Amino acid sequence: MDKVYVFLADGFEEIEGLTVVDVLRRGQVEVATVSVTGKQMIMGSHRIPVLADGIFEEMDLGDGTVYVLPGGMPGTLNLGGHQGLCQLLINAKAEGKKLAAICAAPSVLGQLGLLKGEAATCHPGFEDKLEGAFTTENTVEVSGQVTTSRGMGTAIPFALELLEQLKGRETVDQVCKGLIWER
Repeated sequence: MDKVYVFLADGFEEIEGLTVVDVLRRGQVEVATVSVTGKQMIMGSHRIPVLADGIFEEMDLGDGTVYVLPGGMPGTLNLGGHQGLCQLLINAKAEGKKLAAICAAPSVLGQLGLLKGEAATCHPGFEDKLEGAFTTENTVEVSGQVTTSRGMGTAIPFALELLEQLKGRETVDQVCKGLIWER
């Protein structure tokens, strides 16, 4: 069974992180939110507290199918500063697993060298941090094992793309119907 991990750090963009969790759970995908702060309660960039499912250091994260990074500031910087997470992402890519990042968070992947030769998109102004990538302005960009998106306003298309990769078009159509979302 597919398992998705969404990594949360203080200052993450709430809609970008929680939309992925919501949409994937509606599609019957197992999703866990993971705090990289050493505590379960995370404070979002708009002062919305979120209780993570677990703490990075206390979880076995090797069984993931997709590893997701929401953006936001300083959340993106906090994710990129977590050495354990960075090593997990490097290992996941080497193992052929999927990586996904939205808004400023694709910069974490870029700075780790995980976007070399890939097409990628991000929040305007972060393109120079997508080292080795061919940048686009597409709402969602899928290239190899990596899915990227631009920001809060693209969170639903981003989450639906991940759902389609995991469960197929029929499941996405069912979820869209419940969301009153036209794709």
